[in-house]
Amino acid sequence: MVLLGSRPFALLVGFLYSVSSCLAQNPRLSRDLSRNGVADIDVIVQYSVAPTAAHHKKITDRGGKLNADLGFIRGGAYTIHAADLDQLASDPEVAYISPDRPVSSELDIANPTVNANIARQYGWTGTGIGIALIDSGVQSVKDLYTTSGKSASRVVYSQNFTTDPDSTDGYGHGTHVAGVLAGNGSLSTGTGYTRSFVGIAPNANIINLKVLNSAGQGTDSSVINAIQQAIALKSKYNIRVINLSLGRPVFESYTLDPLCQAVEQAWRAGIVVVVAAGNEGRNDTMGTRGYGTIAAPANDPYAITVGAMKDMGTISRGDDLIASYSSKGPTQVDHVAKPDLVAPGNRVISLVQPTAYLFNHSLPTANLITLSYYQNVASTTLSSTYYMLSGTSIAAPMVSAAAALLLQQNPNLTPDQVKARLMKTATKNFPASSIAVDPVTGTYYTSQYDIFTVGAGYLDVWAALNNTDLASGSALSPTAFYSAQSDTVTIRNTIDPNAQALTAVWGSTAVWGSTAVWGSSVWLNGSTAVWGSTAVWGSTAVWGSSLNTGFTAVWGSTAVWGSSTQNATEGLSLLVNGER
Repeated sequence: MVLLGSRPFALLVGFLYSVSSCLAQNPRLSRDLSRNGVADIDVIVQYSVAPTAAHHKKITDRGGKLNADLGFIRGGAYTIHAADLDQLASDPEVAYISPDRPVSSELDIANPTVNANIARQYGWTGTGIGIALIDSGVQSVKDLYTTSGKSASRVVYSQNFTTDPDSTDGYGHGTHVAGVLAGNGSLSTGTGYTRSFVGIAPNANIINLKVLNSAGQGTDSSVINAIQQAIALKSKYNIRVINLSLGRPVFESYTLDPLCQAVEQAWRAGIVVVVAAGNEGRNDTMGTRGYGTIAAPANDPYAITVGAMKDMGTISRGDDLIASYSSKGPTQVDHVAKPDLVAPGNRVISLVQPTAYLFNHSLPTANLITLSYYQNVASTTLSSTYYMLSGTSIAAPMVSAAAALLLQQNPNLTPDQVKARLMKTATKNFPASSIAVDPVTGTYYTSQYDIFTVGAGYLDVWAALNNTDLASGSALSPTAFYSAQSDTVTIRNTIDPNAQALTAVWGSTAVWGSTAVWGSSVWLNGSTAVWGSTAVWGSTAVWGSSLNTGFTAVWGSTAVWGSSTQNATEGLSLLVNGER
């Protein structure tokens, strides 16, 4: 027995402190490793290369034990002797050693990246809010049950708008999106699990409106019918959010597009509509370097349009980058500034429907995960519960679920107030540019962080929940105007036909003025401000020809600025592979 305050205890504390100091000096050793005073400790070792049997043998030869091969992250989970830490860390192929820490419920990395895990600690889980998921159907599994996982499904209503025989998910996309929205992680939580995959609003209800068949195809009419049904069911199921992780090319102005009109009907009925921007950011068929590729109905100024970020496999937001495939604005024909904000959407792990088409026919093996990825087992068996998908269609439900949390916190918020708050509180710190590599083709893509790429910034759920500002009036996305005389582009208010014209976008006050919502310190090339209170609203250009190598192609394109849409992009094609 060691008595507090005794000399032996003081010596022990001093010894542990000295061990801590030594361990902390080695950058390959996690600081909290020293807190474990027992002889054997459980660790995760990450290597500079994918580990082989030889790597494991180095540890087992010294009396250690392999608990799980984590080749997916170039690592392994082991039990080792604490005395072997320093020698193990000196291995040149060892990148980092950390404790095999107890896990808390989260969507692997994306959930804490947007600070949704903090919101959950304070009870913001989407309880009582209905989210209409207009997609390929939903397979109701344990992660979509009530919190205990033992009662009723939170998929409270299902309706089929396709020629498929029922509303289940024959394609595999809708179930994955449902997990991002509202999965509670029941199937990856408990003894023996090292990771838990929980959605952003893990107690929200799902209204399953199936519009994509088992091949992932649907029609405008099916989507419109589903939107209308969501409006009709609003009161019965408290539907406050619609998620549209689908789209198609823009063929006319949003004022004429029937899909956009359906979106606006839902918005006016008091339902927040969140739409994926599209995955055509690499599309240069129009010579625009991916600009002007926003899909419909994401081009509608009422909707919240979401682009995709890459969480880079870390919880920290500081190293996150835009996904090069994320579609960019302005929108064709109307030139609306989109997307509105960005959220994690690359290589996100969520629910799988194991009999679905995607899982059995289309997915590259890199999107499949082994049981050892999230269980404390040395198994290479592929999981039939979770898998990865990428694209803005995965980023959109991050924002839809965030909206549900805001509405749980304050049910009186209007769709415009939700949109404005999410945009204002979005993180606005980005690099000037970044380069991505397609893992299949090896092609390099350069992205710049301007208003037409990242919108108002990067989703921050906890910041939005801590904001109390209330926007008044409309929160329509603004419109870009090109001046041939000055060869520059400025941003102006999009007039709401149902409201009096505003003197500035969302008003001129400090709360919802341009500086508050879009920020004043976002940069295009590292030296020139892209937008700020004068750059956006005054005569100074938001984009000038000297700032972007793609300027002439974007603003000179008749496909973007004229009435011709014959070169319309492919819309929201499913991107399952992602990028690194």
